[in-house]
Amino acid sequence: MAKAKASYFCQHCGYESPKWLGQCPSCKQWNSFVEELVEKTGSKVPEWRSMSAPASSTRRANKAAVINEIVYQDEQRLATPDREFNRVLGGGIVPGSLVLIGGEPGIGKSTLMLQLALSIPQVKTLYISGEESEQQIKMRAERLVQNSKANCYILTETSTQNIFKQIEVVQPNIVVIDSIQTLHSSQMESAPGSVSQVRECTAELLRFAKETSTPVFIVGHITKDGSIAGPKVLEHMVDTVLQFEGDRHHVYRILRAVKNRFGSSAELGIYEMQGSGLREVSNPSEIMLSQREEPVSGVAIAAMLEGMRPLMIEVQALVSNSAFGTPQRTSTGFDTKRLSMLLAVLEKRFGFRLSAQDVFLNIAGGLRVEDPAIDLAVIAALISSQQDIPLSSQLTFAGEVGLSGEIRAVNRVEQRIAEAEKLGFEGIFISKYNTKGLDAKKFNIAIRPLANLEDLFRALFG
Repeated sequence: MAKAKASYFCQHCGYESPKWLGQCPSCKQWNSFVEELVEKTGSKVPEWRSMSAPASSTRRANKAAVINEIVYQDEQRLATPDREFNRVLGGGIVPGSLVLIGGEPGIGKSTLMLQLALSIPQVKTLYISGEESEQQIKMRAERLVQNSKANCYILTETSTQNIFKQIEVVQPNIVVIDSIQTLHSSQMESAPGSVSQVRECTAELLRFAKETSTPVFIVGHITKDGSIAGPKVLEHMVDTVLQFEGDRHHVYRILRAVKNRFGSSAELGIYEMQGSGLREVSNPSEIMLSQREEPVSGVAIAAMLEGMRPLMIEVQALVSNSAFGTPQRTSTGFDTKRLSMLLAVLEKRFGFRLSAQDVFLNIAGGLRVEDPAIDLAVIAALISSQQDIPLSSQLTFAGEVGLSGEIRAVNRVEQRIAEAEKLGFEGIFISKYNTKGLDAKKFNIAIRPLANLEDLFRALFG
């Protein structure tokens, strides 16, 4: 019988200490250490490997190899019917990859994973749930897919030892774990969801995925501050970290790659939550733009890039006289500090008196953007609202605003222009520094270069 040992783990970062500490030396959090029982022996056999090999079996040690002598083969990715999911993963599912997906409760993580398992009938999948019963999963599957012929197996289990026994029986091509916080390993004595259990269970799944070339998808809970629950080493261990975002009061969801060893970490997929499941949105620009019959002041269209994908989004601004001594500065989906900087540029450089007025800014559609190219659209919407002059709905903007009021160049401007032309816009305002090397003749949209904000004021309000 192995001897149990007590250690203290930080519930925020996973830092281990032999005694209790008031403040974590790693993440500086207070009162975050919890005592857990751990078992440390040097002759353990991993749970998944012990199912097929005796404990006394030996394995040849790896030897160092010259990098030029290593034979490399392109991985054969498994393409799913979900094109948005393929884009975020970098082209499909890589064999032997370990993918972690996190998101708020009720956002649709389990729905997305079950929909993935049911959408590939030619591949055998094993959906393991520690939170729902088989009847609950069957009820959701009937709602997602009617008359399904999916080759999907359902297992409700939390013990990794029993899970690997069933994996050996079923021999699946894809494994889905929902969720990692519910699993527990017999190698550890602590409770499920603790730092040591999450780390050990993930390590066992990692070894299984790499040595059997079976892709494994792990659903993870998140904390109240939005980070994935458990030790930070969990995100370092996996190959890909996906974040499922959105507002539960809106129907649109965004699947974003935070980390990806097999593709770009700047990609994202957009879904629409319906009664029959998640529907992929192939043209997100149309859902981000409001359909109005009459122009309204304070509205401007920005040509932005979300990852590698061009989007047309609607920027809404409202400038009104303040009823209190301190004016309000409120933004939804846009950085409040950057909004304050743009307001300071307008007041200092161009004489707009905004210090006594409330300013509200909103990015329509519930999207949160960080692309500096929407600065020009924010400025146009602010001035349009203050002067109560509507802007043409056929114009769009793409430019970064500097502290002196200059319009700075943005990256991949040709993609932004092509997206605006495809959606039927008549003109796009860009920086004049983006026109160098730009072939404007191949576009059927009016390209209007600007040097500074004075050129924008003359073009729109002069």
